[in-house]
Amino acid sequence: MTACNFSRIATLRLTVLLAISALASSPASAALDGTCTIMVTRTGTMVTNANASVLSSKPAGGAYAMASITIQPGLLGALCSLLQVLNCFALSVVPPASFTSAPSGGGGNVSFNTVFRIDGGADQPQNTPVTVLNGSHSVQIDLTATKSSGIYAAGNYQGTVTLRCE
Repeated sequence: MTACNFSRIATLRLTVLLAISALASSPASAALDGTCTIMVTRTGTMVTNANASVLSSKPAGGAYAMASITIQPGLLGALCSLLQVLNCFALSVVPPASFTSAPSGGGGNVSFNTVFRIDGGADQPQNTPVTVLNGSHSVQIDLTATKSSGIYAAGNYQGTVTLRCE
């Protein structure tokens, strides 16, 4: 393989897949438990590092994905606002197992790492639920894809991160 030059820099459109799990399945249970609504407000962009072995939304030129979350409490959800512990919804992100699309040979030997921030706060690790109080919140999601060997082939890569509110 030849050294990386700027013409080989690949970008990734990071999309957020919305997985709203464990939500009410009927109006009666929604009134009791409450609802969590997720709206994707921006897809992300990943850029390569100088060695073309890492794609990430964090460095200059990259952009995190963003979603708007609105939590409407039901009767039990009111306890979340009062006690800030009981019957609250929790947010978490799950990284992709693989790219949803990649150039030929570009998607192998890759591990994914995702972090998210609620309302611009500290990075939260993937697969770790974080309790969120009732109301509206913004969620910023970063994705990093690291090749264990080789470099990324030039082209477009897409990865889908799952954002859960449960």
